[in-house]
Amino acid sequence: MGEVILHDLVVQRESKSYTDSLYAVLTAAGRFKGPKFMLSALSGMAFIFTVHKRLLSFSVTAYGQWGIVHKRAADSLGVYTVTDGGRTRHPTFQHYQQEAVQWIKSSIDAGLGAIYWIPEFGVIHGYDDDDRIFYVLDGHSSESRILLYDNFGINFTPFWCAQIFGENVEIPAKDMVLEALRLAMDEWEKPYPVMPNQDIASGRLAYAYLIQALEQGDYDEFGAVYILDTFRVSRKEIMLFLQEAVSFFPDLREAGLCYSKLVDMTGGLDLWIGSGTDGRKVNRGDIPALVAMLKEARMMEEQATDIFKQVSGRYPDLQRTTVPRWGLHTAR
Repeated sequence: MGEVILHDLVVQRESKSYTDSLYAVLTAAGRFKGPKFMLSALSGMAFIFTVHKRLLSFSVTAYGQWGIVHKRAADSLGVYTVTDGGRTRHPTFQHYQQEAVQWIKSSIDAGLGAIYWIPEFGVIHGYDDDDRIFYVLDGHSSESRILLYDNFGINFTPFWCAQIFGENVEIPAKDMVLEALRLAMDEWEKPYPVMPNQDIASGRLAYAYLIQALEQGDYDEFGAVYILDTFRVSRKEIMLFLQEAVSFFPDLREAGLCYSKLVDMTGGLDLWIGSGTDGRKVNRGDIPALVAMLKEARMMEEQATDIFKQVSGRYPDLQRTTVPRWGLHTAR
C-alpha cells in the first residue's frame, strides 16, 4: 500500500505527552468517549508526579518502566495493547526496529495510530511506503514530522518506545473509578519510580525533592517551570475527575474539595513564574511563597489519599490480593 494517513487523528498538547497521545489515538478510533481529564485519571496518568532532585525536565516522563506503566494505562481503560521498546545500543535493536515498522503500518491500516517516543511522546498517524517514511504528530503543531523507516527509534535519548492498540472491552464505570483511586494510592506511596536510581522521586516524596531544590536554588530553570506546569494541569484533571466520581462514591466529596483548594492555590504560579527574553523562569524572590503553597498542596493530597484508602477498603481488590497459581511471576 502506498500512502495511508489518518486525517481525523489530532494531537493537542494540554496534559502529559503520553496522555495527549493516548487520547488522540483512542478517541479517533472510537475506543474512548469522554473528556481528556477523565482518560487521564482513569488510566492513572493524572496521578503520576515525578521529580528529579535537580528538577531536570525529563522528570515528567521518568515515571518508571514505560511498557509496564503504559500497558497498565490501557488495561485500566479496557483497551488491548501491544507495546515494545528498549535501548537503541542493544545489538538486536535493528531487528526490533524492522518489526516495529511493520506492526505500526498494520495498525495504521486498521485505522489506529501508534504512540511513539520522539521524544517526548507523539503519534505516528500515517506512512508512505514509496518514500519509506512515517508521519508523526507531536501536538505542538498541526504539521506532521517526517520520520524515515531507517531512523525509527533513533533519537537523542538512549531509548525507543512504541505502542499500538486493538479492540476494547466494556468495564463498568464504577469499577474503573475504583481502580483509578487505587492507582492514585499506589503512585502516592511509591517513593522511587526507576529503582535502584534514587535521583528521581514520585508521589509524596516528589514534593520533598521539588521543595528542597527550590529552597537550595540549585535547579534547572526550564525543568522547574515544566514540572510546575505539568503539576498544575494534572491536579486540575484530578479535581474534574473527582467531581464526576462522586456520583459513584459520595464520600469522595471531601477529596474533591481538597483538590479544588489545591487547584485554587496553583493560581499563584501565574505570579511566581515570570517571562523574559530567555524564557519562563521561577521568580527567585517568590520561592518562599511557592514553597509554602507546595507544602499545603502536599497536605491536601495526603488528606485526599486517605479518603481514597477509606473508599477502596470497602471493596475487594482482587487484582492486588489474588496470587495466581504460578505465584507472583508471570507465566512464561
